[in-house]
Amino acid sequence: MSLSNFTGSILADAVPPEQMDLFMKKLDQCSVIFNFMETIEDIQGKEIKRASLNEVVDYISSAQGSLSEPVYAPIINMISINIFRTLPPSDSVEFDPEDDDPTLEASWPHLQLVYEFFLRVMESPDFQPSIAKKHIDQKFVLHLLELFASEDPRERDFLKTVLHRIYGKFLGLRAFIRRHMNNIFLTFIYETEQFAGIPELLEILGSIINGFALPLKSEHRQFLMKVLIPLHKTRALAMFHAQLAYCIVQFLEKDSTLTRQVLQGILKYWPQTCSSKEVMFLGELEEILDVIEPAQFAQVLPDIFNQLAKCVSSPHFQVAERALYFWNNEYILSLIEENSVSILPLMFPSLYQISKEHWNQTIVALVYNVLKTFMEMNSQLFESLTASYKAERQKEVKKQKERDELWKKLDDLCVKKKRI
Repeated sequence: MSLSNFTGSILADAVPPEQMDLFMKKLDQCSVIFNFMETIEDIQGKEIKRASLNEVVDYISSAQGSLSEPVYAPIINMISINIFRTLPPSDSVEFDPEDDDPTLEASWPHLQLVYEFFLRVMESPDFQPSIAKKHIDQKFVLHLLELFASEDPRERDFLKTVLHRIYGKFLGLRAFIRRHMNNIFLTFIYETEQFAGIPELLEILGSIINGFALPLKSEHRQFLMKVLIPLHKTRALAMFHAQLAYCIVQFLEKDSTLTRQVLQGILKYWPQTCSSKEVMFLGELEEILDVIEPAQFAQVLPDIFNQLAKCVSSPHFQVAERALYFWNNEYILSLIEENSVSILPLMFPSLYQISKEHWNQTIVALVYNVLKTFMEMNSQLFESLTASYKAERQKEVKKQKERDELWKKLDDLCVKKKRI
């Protein structure tokens, strides 16, 4: 569509009585959509629209009283026409954000300015949510959330800021936004495992959780256990794990009584065959232990250190190394020292065996440091465990020798029978 019939007047040069009328015309000008897949098509029209978008951005940012009630409808209409569109299909059914290049939005030269304009509108001192709520409603928010499926990280970054502003300014939409974010997460977990905007939505949630009032509502507790915890089992965890771990920690800082449930949930989904995912889980576990209350730690230590014992025994050196790094954390080390009588018996067999048998010398050196730390914490218990472990090992060696002798006798007997 051509823009040749639209005004070419400069908004900043107009006198105040004419500015509002010209601003409305510029909004109409900015509502014309171009085909950016054809790079040489209507270049002049695209440039006119880009200039008009820059003008309306500057106007909203600088002109006092620019947001009178009549302009809200055309502003939201222009924004909606530009950003609400059918997203292109992903190039790959199994899109991997770490390896595959995202599909970038061809119309970004215009879209970026539209998002910039939208943010300037909401951040204007003249902005009135009581008027805007007639236009920024549930339907608008629903379309906005659908756009988080965009593969273009630039667009998702703008969407994150826009949705955060809407959540902050429109109190009546908060429950609706949380509910539909919840639906996106559940669909991702149990149906598609495909949605590019999961990291950004979790980032928004991190701020939302931070503002929850105490005691936590049951809907917030359910969201933690039914949505955030099951997100750990998805294949694309690496894409959003940092944001997910932050949300989990935010919940625990709000209400420490949730610690046991959360840790049991994470241990339930602990990866069995993916070492890179296991390293991520260990990192998150350390973040949780960094904020844990000593009373809560005492309740969960058997589960935690049984899992850590398995991790330090892992043949994959990165998993073992990450687990052993827990002893470099001063706060965690202080908790271990307070509970050494309970923890040392859980860890000792694995540590002692690794110190004698592990193939990686770096791991062996780290294990020696951990054993030395335990010995300094409680030398009497350490010596007792060493003696009992060696005694058990001798019993096992003796039993194995007896089994080998028994099998040898049976083999000899079979050979004699065959000869007969």
